Amino acid sequence: MFLSVFDIYKIGIGPSSSHTMGPMSAAARFLDKIKNGDWPRPQGVEVAKLHVSLHGSLAYTGIGHASDRAIILGLAGYLPDGIDPDQMDGIVDAVKTNKRVTPEGHPNYQFDPAINLVMDKKMALTGHANGMMFQAFDNLDRLMLKRIYYSIGGGFVVDENELNAMQSAKKAPVESGVPYPFRNAKEMLEMAKNSGLSIAAMKRANEEMSIPRDLLDQKLDQIWGAMDRCIDRGISNSGIMPGGLKVKRRAKDIFDKLQEEWKSNRRNPLLANDWLAVFAMAVNEENAVGGKVVTSPTNGAAGVVPAVMRYYMRFHEDADLKGIRDFLLTSAAIGGIIKHNASISGAEVGCQGEVGSASAMAAAGLAQVMGGTPMQVENAAEIALEHHLGMTCDPVGGLVQVPCIERNALGAVKAVTAASLALKGDGTHFVPLDACIETMRQTGLDMNERYKETSEGGLAVNVVAC
Repeated sequence: MFLSVFDIYKIGIGPSSSHTMGPMSAAARFLDKIKNGDWPRPQGVEVAKLHVSLHGSLAYTGIGHASDRAIILGLAGYLPDGIDPDQMDGIVDAVKTNKRVTPEGHPNYQFDPAINLVMDKKMALTGHANGMMFQAFDNLDRLMLKRIYYSIGGGFVVDENELNAMQSAKKAPVESGVPYPFRNAKEMLEMAKNSGLSIAAMKRANEEMSIPRDLLDQKLDQIWGAMDRCIDRGISNSGIMPGGLKVKRRAKDIFDKLQEEWKSNRRNPLLANDWLAVFAMAVNEENAVGGKVVTSPTNGAAGVVPAVMRYYMRFHEDADLKGIRDFLLTSAAIGGIIKHNASISGAEVGCQGEVGSASAMAAAGLAQVMGGTPMQVENAAEIALEHHLGMTCDPVGGLVQVPCIERNALGAVKAVTAASLALKGDGTHFVPLDACIETMRQTGLDMNERYKETSEGGLAVNVVAC
């Protein structure tokens, strides 16, 4: 089993990796299929009109998560990692006005979002809670091409065949394309013991099978740079976040107060928690307004890992760029294990799969750079994940604002606490990480759909009722 660190960490836009980045990428895939795919093409007949329907969680919370805008932007030819957030409103408005999309390298396609973009809450697609159906028609409204895609969390998009292959791969023999192909934490620890390497070193060795070391480091630095800049934007901006809840951005005010307190040298026993919280909230406020963020492993949980990394850089005197790279590699190893054996999708397993996974990843990364052994790193990840088990995904108004922003702050605090607890032990512990991950998977299967990113249960209904 091998998921690259760059599969886990992807630069994109908010507010959601599964509901915004995923649909945008799916739209791009469909455009590529139209142009370059191997499908029956009637001679002399061309695609003239596009139609998209969103299903499951995408239908229920798609508006609040900007899934509609993402589809429009994707069909207009844009990708999450390349689009300028400041240009998005103009692009969307132009498509709504002209009722057409003009992606580069394609003819104009008729696409009226008011008619050709449907939130279908009645029909769920069977593969995953985040399903999308794309259809292409000729100028006589005859169906020419249809494809179904699933946004499975963290910006990952798969078609039906790829989804089936992924499910089969969970039972397949271990691949030999990388030197340390661990599928779970048990195998990871065994390989670390036999090799004498850290988790970061094994992950690096796996990555370097497909990318030179210098380029790997360069790309890791780009990921950290994007995270760092996102925090800086979040602590620099204020105002009311969009969506109708009228939630005020708080990170800047809290940051300014912490800066004043820092200058005064007043003793604050909660200082670490305060800084962790403000860094995490800064990222998720940026995410909520559709800014540039890094999936960590998702957008809804994008604040946890950057907050702990910034905490490490600010408060640990031996922190350096090598530590940042090791942090990212280690945390990605844990994120890959969780994704392979359970899920990082809130629509599939609730917020335990998003903020819970992010907290486990951050705890592991911090334990690594603070000198933890592989057993201590695995213990840190398990402690953090265990104490997010059962957490529901119940965004008020379908927006990643309440409770998501504060939830990231608490996830960061738990991550640091988990790393500290693990480092004070010798790595032996009662609950293995693999058992915790399997518990999360089973809990997600048992969880009522109302609590899995549909905004039909929990805070999403009780806050409004009040």
